[in-house]
Parts: sequence; structure tokens; C-alpha cells
Amino acid sequence: MLDLSLSDGLPPFRFSGHETFACRYAWLPKAYRAIKANSGIFFDEDAAMVELGIGKNMVRSLRFWVDVMGIAKPTADRTHVLTSTAQAIFEDGGHDPYLEDVRTLWLLHWNMSSGAAPALFAWHYLIGSWPYPEFTRSEALAAFLRQSERLGYSHSSVTLGQHLDIFLHTYMPARSARVGIEDSLDGPLVELRLLQQTGEKRSEGGRWEAVYAFRREAKPDITNELFAYALLDYWDRTAVGEKTLLVRQVTSAPGAPGQVFKLPEEDIRARLEWLSQQKEFGIGYRPSAIQGLLTRDNLLSVSADLIYKNRITSHG
Repeated sequence: MLDLSLSDGLPPFRFSGHETFACRYAWLPKAYRAIKANSGIFFDEDAAMVELGIGKNMVRSLRFWVDVMGIAKPTADRTHVLTSTAQAIFEDGGHDPYLEDVRTLWLLHWNMSSGAAPALFAWHYLIGSWPYPEFTRSEALAAFLRQSERLGYSHSSVTLGQHLDIFLHTYMPARSARVGIEDSLDGPLVELRLLQQTGEKRSEGGRWEAVYAFRREAKPDITNELFAYALLDYWDRTAVGEKTLLVRQVTSAPGAPGQVFKLPEEDIRARLEWLSQQKEFGIGYRPSAIQGLLTRDNLLSVSADLIYKNRITSHG
């Protein structure tokens, strides 16, 4: 029986809000401009429908993606505040206002998979905790049902199935080759090729279904600067004020760079070696075959501008 490990102190999870719509290419730039012009736009659905040219359910879905991808944060007075990361990307003269840079896509994936609060259930388990090299939809759904019940939730198989399907649609292509990006129902994160179909197999009910696996390999388009940003962001959120961090945590903990980016350990260690040589970060790296250690001389906060410091280059 497929299962997922649980531990004490798990964060609360989010299972819905996407209204069964995956995020689409044009949505985030439009949402940024709309919030900049009217910070309360997503709390007035009729106005948002007119401004964005989409239906009510899509407005609700877009608000969900704005929240979980780190574009803006809701406030108590029913407005949104744009994040500094979103401003660095989408502002006039920003680094990537039309989502043309793959580093931006990896950053959005990072925000959603590691930084979303509450954590997205499908992302937390499939990216952070799934203990097998591959999965099918029926296997994942069965595990979702068991684990959500153990956590005290009473979601139906329909709700969990929709949540799982949105996860799959976020990373797997559905468009025809004849359809352009703007008209596609695919989202931007499909371009990462993080999740791939590796084959088919019969389910317990006898039906053939797709087998999926994450692309766990070195990824040169995740630059050293992007990795550094993710590492320091993770460190600041999960080990506040701590001056040391185990390499094992970086490579394999749910929400850590190694798991979120699906990087092999050898690649991570090469990146940590590079990072330790960049004096501005104040990071020390003590390699060990058993238990490596990172040390931190300062609590430097980094902005998303770091990610775009250089052209995309291979590390190593």
C-alpha cells in the first residue's frame, strides 16, 4: 500500500481556492497591474471581472494564485499589498514583466512549493514528502484520502481529486502544438518540465493510467544566484536566527531547495561550495560524507534582484 509519512507539528494545509483553474500565462502580469492600480480589486469581484475580462470563478482562482505564488499579500482591510519580489519582476523596468525568463518561473515554483502559507497539500506531499520515484493519479489520490483523514480533514475524493488534477495541470502540458502561449490553457510552470510522464500502467481497477516522475537531475537554468536566494529564504523562514543548518536538511527536507527543485545531492554540494566562496553571503560550508554543515556569519536578507544579477550560466 502506498502511504506518506507524517510527523508532528505539520502546518495547516490548503486544498482549494483555485476553483479548478490552473494559473495561466497572462494572469499574473494582469493581476499585478490591476492590484497596482486598485489594491482592493480582488475584494470587489464585479470590478475585477470588468477590469480583467474574466468570469467570477476565474477571478477567485486568480486571487488564489496571486496569494500562493507570492505576488501580493492580503490585508485585514480587504486590500492586497504587492510583494517586493513581485515588484522586482513586474514593475515598469522590472526584470521579467512578461514571464519570459525561466528563472522567474523557477522562482514562482519556489514561492508556491516552499513559501505558501498555509501550505498547499498536493505540493507539500508530492514535491516534499512522496517516498517513491513515481506515481499514478490513482495512487496519489488514495494517499491523499488517507493522509487528509489522519490530519483531521473530511474532504471528499472529488475535492482531493480536483486539487490533485490542478497540481498535475500546473506542471504537465495539455495544449496543442498549434496553440500559442497566450491562448493556451497551460500555465507558465509547464515550461520547467519538472514533472514528466514516464509511461503507463494498469490501475487496481484494470484501467491504464499515466505514470509520472519528477525530473531529478542537475538543472543549469536554476542558477547559483537563484539557488542562493532560495536557500537564504528557506533558512530565514525555517531556522530563524540560527547560525547553522545541516546539509541534509537542505537536500531532503520538505520545502527545502533540494526537494523543491529536485536536485541531486552532488549538484547541491557543488552549489554550496560555490556559495561558500562568495564572501558577500557570509555562508560557510563544511562538507562531510555523513553530515555536512552550513554556517552563517550574518543574517543578510537577499532580494529577488539577486536572481537576475547575471545572465543564465551553468554552475560548477
